Amino acid sequence: MSNGGAGAAAGGGAIYGLGIFGALVYYWQQADAFGEYLLAIVQGLFWPAWMVYEVFAALGA
Repeated sequence: MSNGGAGAAAGGGAIYGLGIFGALVYYWQQADAFGEYLLAIVQGLFWPAWMVYEVFAALGA
């Protein structure tokens, strides 16, 4: 019985999760005020998605 490639998808999800965590840590360290901390959370959540989009755009997919 095959899992249909679920292992590869799980590995991709783990890497994506690490990207979100890393971005949150980076932007959180750069913040100095309350509003910047809120913006750091938003940037940390969306930066990996933007990066994946840019990679696919560069590959022509």
